[in-house]
Amino acid sequence: MMTQRIARLCASLPRSSVFADVGCDHGYCTQYVLAHALCGRAYISDISAGSLSKAQALLSDEIASGRCIPVCADGMKGLPADVDCLLIAGMGGEEIVRILSEGYIPARFVLQPMKNAARVRAFLTERGCRIEEDITFCADGKFYDLIAGENAGGSEYSDWELKFGRGNLSHPTQDFLRWLHAEEEKLRSYLVRDNMSRESRGAVLARLYELEVIINAVEEDL
Repeated sequence: MMTQRIARLCASLPRSSVFADVGCDHGYCTQYVLAHALCGRAYISDISAGSLSKAQALLSDEIASGRCIPVCADGMKGLPADVDCLLIAGMGGEEIVRILSEGYIPARFVLQPMKNAARVRAFLTERGCRIEEDITFCADGKFYDLIAGENAGGSEYSDWELKFGRGNLSHPTQDFLRWLHAEEEKLRSYLVRDNMSRESRGAVLARLYELEVIINAVEEDL
């Protein structure tokens, strides 16, 4: 089923020659890319044979025709060197960084980290990538980060942009503001805990200060 989250990811997928979806799950994004002729050849990859089998069932016709190639492997292992658009969605930021570090950064990428998005932004900018889309969006009742761009040109990010996303700060949306308030509420719930260390409390208060600064700025813009 094409969820709101999957539909939003698909909307950011560019045209390419060779597309790869690492951690493909059901394979809906690859199905979209092939159905809309956005690539000539596609790879679906997952470390779990069971998870990969779901995508193989969905894309059985495309696999039979040779337009889609399934790969059961960790990260980008088993993928060819000519992949020019890579999708990694639904993993933690540290895991995405590990996969890219052990593999390579293609010409185009669309990444959707479930946490530690700042780590992904730092990794990409350190390696000279240009981040063209960097937003927080709400889909199916949850918040997600979307980071897309290309391996060229470079992007210089400030500390605030690394933490919150350049697109969120330059063109804030209601989704981003809702996420900020959700984060603020979560952190305030931590402060009522009796067993929090002084160091942890200090870190929470520092993060709350950052959130309040951003919230005030966003509310003025919207």
